[in-house]
Amino acid sequence: MGGFNGPVLFEVHVTKSAVAIAVLALALGATSARAQGYDPRYPVCIHVFGELEGERMDCVFTSIPQCQVAASGRPAMCLINPYFTPASRPRRHPGQS
Repeated sequence: MGGFNGPVLFEVHVTKSAVAIAVLALALGATSARAQGYDPRYPVCIHVFGELEGERMDCVFTSIPQCQVAASGRPAMCLINPYFTPASRPRRHPGQS
């Protein structure tokens, strides 16, 4: 007989494609994670959309109005930084002035 191995060849091809897609997804995910930064020092972020400026998240604002000025006329939106951690103030102990 001719020995047609159609299903076996298809399975190998699909497996190689799945591995290639997984590797590509991991590489792209690692790149975009580095490109975006939720800086915990700032409470407000700007999310920029689109191909012209590149999709990114920049947390560099201290207020929504400040961010809105930067976002004006751009494909962007302002949002609260979910990773913001306010600077802790030194505690005052009783008896200290």
